[in-house]
Amino acid sequence: MRSKTKMIHGGITRDEQTGAVSVPIYQVSTYKQDGVGNFRGYEYSRTGNPTRHALETVIADLENGSRGFAFGSGMAAISTVMMLLDAGDHVVLTDDVYGGSYRLMTKVLNRFNLDHTFVDTSNIATVEHAIKPNTKALYVETPTNPLLKITDIKKMSEIAQKHNLLLIVDNTFATPYWQQPLDLGADIVLHSATKYIGGHSDVVAGLVAVKSDELADRIHFLQNSVGAVLGPQDSWLLMRGIKTLALRMEATESNTQKIVEFLQGHEKVTTVFYPGLPAHPGHEIAKSQSGGFGGMISFDVGSGERAEEVLKRVNYFTLAESLGAVESLISLPAKMTHASIPAERRAELGITDGLIRISVGIEDSEDLIEDLAQALR
Repeated sequence: MRSKTKMIHGGITRDEQTGAVSVPIYQVSTYKQDGVGNFRGYEYSRTGNPTRHALETVIADLENGSRGFAFGSGMAAISTVMMLLDAGDHVVLTDDVYGGSYRLMTKVLNRFNLDHTFVDTSNIATVEHAIKPNTKALYVETPTNPLLKITDIKKMSEIAQKHNLLLIVDNTFATPYWQQPLDLGADIVLHSATKYIGGHSDVVAGLVAVKSDELADRIHFLQNSVGAVLGPQDSWLLMRGIKTLALRMEATESNTQKIVEFLQGHEKVTTVFYPGLPAHPGHEIAKSQSGGFGGMISFDVGSGERAEEVLKRVNYFTLAESLGAVESLISLPAKMTHASIPAERRAELGITDGLIRISVGIEDSEDLIEDLAQALR
């Protein structure tokens, strides 16, 4: 089954009992048992819900995994995956990682004696050097947020296998339509499904897919124990979003390429970050492991003051957190998505005050370009 078809027909996509072509929303907390311990597949909706289960089968199919899991947010998904590790373990993570992931590691999980090192995972030697005797996992975000750095997932898989590490890949920006990390050697893939998978700015959710049944059993135990599960209404919204994911990603990328070309030629833009550019570090790796370059662009206008002026003047780009929606969004990472990262650390990473991040939507590309042109002018 090819990718576009899988978006429609993958997993459980209909109700076999009634023939409904959309899985019903099972708004229920508990289920009648025919006898003590004799239940019909479901006993309590934290442990399992038919609507959530349908979504979980879809994400498992899309990522070519053994099982999938749906959580109340992307951060709930990441937190639960990190609970696979024990106190005293060490994790190597991509340095240019989402601010919420950075905060989780440095402000929360460190209190439970989970050690971490942030490195440039696009540099293989740097990753190897960071591995310690107690390292148990390698956590990769590719493309990264907001500098869109690319990590070679196959190379990370080789390192992970060599050192007996779990390889965890955040696939939020690429989506399962463009990139399947499990096929490239990852053990666990996760998404902030709030973004492209939902795609309509109307749901907050996280998704996980795993390669092996053994990992699936461990994740399910943690999901049930911690309880940060996705509700049935939001599960249904994600399944609806997935049905148009392929079309949205293609339309978004088409718009993005035109906007990148415009920004590259603009005198007030000093740098453009986009994996689709031949000069972008990691461009060739992105070509080899992804079917597309995505709809995220970061560009620098030289100062925080100029950046904020641009943000004030746009009309079709909505100033907002998040990304991956049908509408185009614009943000200032230094003061928004990455504000939880200390200023000196942002400077080391290259997240300047003048860096603007845009999530390109599916509007008419000419309207979007004209909007940016007048804002920059």
